[in-house]
Amino acid sequence: MSTRKPFVGGNWKMNTNRSTGPDLVRAVADGVLAAEGVEVCVFPPFPYLLTIRSILRDRGSSLRLGAQDCCHQRDGAYTGEVSLDMLKDCGVQAVLVGHSERRHVMGEKDELINKKLRRVLEGSIEAILCVGETLEEREAGHQDIVNARQIKTALAEIPASLVERLIIAYEPVWAIGTGKTATPQDAQEAHQHIRELVGRTYSPDVAEKLRIIYGGSVKPDNAPDLFMQPDIDGGLIGGASLKSADFVAICKAAAEAASAKRSREGE
Repeated sequence: MSTRKPFVGGNWKMNTNRSTGPDLVRAVADGVLAAEGVEVCVFPPFPYLLTIRSILRDRGSSLRLGAQDCCHQRDGAYTGEVSLDMLKDCGVQAVLVGHSERRHVMGEKDELINKKLRRVLEGSIEAILCVGETLEEREAGHQDIVNARQIKTALAEIPASLVERLIIAYEPVWAIGTGKTATPQDAQEAHQHIRELVGRTYSPDVAEKLRIIYGGSVKPDNAPDLFMQPDIDGGLIGGASLKSADFVAICKAAAEAASAKRSREGE
């Protein structure tokens, strides 16, 4: 557990503009200096990637730059799509794959998500694979079945050597942007099942090193309890990432939880 560096991602979704985005990233870059030992990544909309990259580079910030999606094709006649090579050219270091809004709003299927994930990992970029059940699936008790299906299909034909660049984000769909949050116990249970599944798919060692993060209405007040769970290694933050003070507080909570876990292990 103590060897897994916490990861906190700020998914700005289709928000910010040429004024608010730079202001936000400057405030976050300054604030997370106090969150030592946490990998922090921001995911702006495509049009602002170069602007945000320039700000981070000029400030010498350790913040990582991420993209919210990418095309599974290398290049070609795919109007409106953005390739991984284009993203890398913009300085992108991580890419979200399979976010619930891509699955349930844009209609992306598990097989397409597998192609995207392979493209990202084979391109030597960090990938954050998002999985999670709907409210109907949870009420039917199918959350573990749904998560297992999404993960198994996404990881098809992906060797263990590439999993070192993978992060899995458990995002119960019913908790995204709704204000509802899985209890720390429910979230831990889902994370534990995901880690066990990865262990069976690859090896216990691969599973132990894999970072699994929680996404679903994470706020400064619930982040500490969530991040203290043994199998939760950070968060993918939506709405709260648009408020610098809230996002920085969440990053600090991740740092404090990681320190507390290490101390607990050393007892």
